[in-house]
Amino acid sequence: MAAKKASYYQSRYRERLREQGFVKKEVWIPPEYTPALKECEIALRAGVMPIVPKVDKERIMSQTDNWTTQTLFTALEQSELVVDGSIEIEMIEGADPDILITMKEFGDLPILLSVSGSQIIVDTLLWPVDEVGDTAEFNAMILKTHKIFPLSTFAITRGPNDRDYYEMFGSLSSESILGSIIFEIETLADNAMQAAEAYQTDFKNVA
Repeated sequence: MAAKKASYYQSRYRERLREQGFVKKEVWIPPEYTPALKECEIALRAGVMPIVPKVDKERIMSQTDNWTTQTLFTALEQSELVVDGSIEIEMIEGADPDILITMKEFGDLPILLSVSGSQIIVDTLLWPVDEVGDTAEFNAMILKTHKIFPLSTFAITRGPNDRDYYEMFGSLSSESILGSIIFEIETLADNAMQAAEAYQTDFKNVA
């Protein structure tokens, strides 16, 4: 079978989007806002109203280097969310320092943010693995349904008291603008709350 041109596949892709009820809108933005616009597009396609934080344009325009944990902590300290008390942040010192973020509007949900080279990871623990009734069935269900939580992924990690926990995390480039990082943090918090509600019937203590 003869190979088809790239334009064929692009046309089919656009046709599928139209069949799903999406419409194309052309926008003109400063290039430094491109990552934020892409993340808004992903959220809107998933039926989630994106949170568009106010960002310091001068701060964005002046950033030419990757974020470090310290520079990102300093920037978050000056963000509107910290100033108005929506979140609290704390530096967790160590060989590889992290930023502990307390989401005040999400029941004090703790989120850990780490910067490692070219990547920023934000994650939060959900519940211990041993509290799930049937872990094999539950893990299979998560793999089938995790796409309903945009920009977030499930994993299992070692947590407090040497127990395995399900966690939810998201990642983005350490070159990302501050607005994109804040959007990732808030999206993760919202997804964690929705996951806890969606999967609660699979816990052992639920009749």
